[in-house]
Amino acid sequence: MNRTSPFPQQVGQARERSVLATNKVIRNTYTLLSMTLLFAAVTAGAAMALNLPHPGIIITLVGYFGLLFATTKLRNSSWGILAVFGLTGFMGYTLGPILNAYLALPNGGQTVMTAFVLTGAIFLGLSGYALTTRKDFSFMGGFLAVGILVAFLAGLGAIFFSIPALSLTVSAAFVLLMSGLILYETSNIIHGGETNYIMATVTLFVSLFNLFTSLLHLLGFMNND
Repeated sequence: MNRTSPFPQQVGQARERSVLATNKVIRNTYTLLSMTLLFAAVTAGAAMALNLPHPGIIITLVGYFGLLFATTKLRNSSWGILAVFGLTGFMGYTLGPILNAYLALPNGGQTVMTAFVLTGAIFLGLSGYALTTRKDFSFMGGFLAVGILVAFLAGLGAIFFSIPALSLTVSAAFVLLMSGLILYETSNIIHGGETNYIMATVTLFVSLFNLFTSLLHLLGFMNND
């Protein structure tokens, strides 16, 4: 008596559920990312309009890591959404005074707009490449983690010891590292390595933020600003 094995059907159903779950994470991630980018733009615009001062490196780091920790702890609850907006809104606020400083310089408007366009083009290009080719970039994880840590510490050194050349080097490194992080995180979502859309949103937002500010720094230097 011939019987059809149920296993191929079960495998097919499991694969279909996995694809649906991945598509849901992708959809939720990009929806939340769009909303947080808009909210950060609003807070940055408010800081610019009110001409608020930059909070300084210490408050910026404490606020960023504190809100990041809260978001990580709350990522599996509805409070995680509020934490994400708190984090991205705070980052938008810290960006406002930086933009005002650049806009006050000769060719400042052009510098800001060029950095904005380049950031968008890089993000769309890398995300589109990862989504269409579905290549696995998980091998980049260790390199990116070490590279970001080294660049972060070097950036702090450049700030505290006022070393412009090191600061420019760090900005160039961050452009490459954040581009790699966009590829890595997008691939991570596609292949099921990241199933929490809140954390995926945070990673992509931070990548975009650092990519934009690093490009702004490099372009400002090239324009003698």
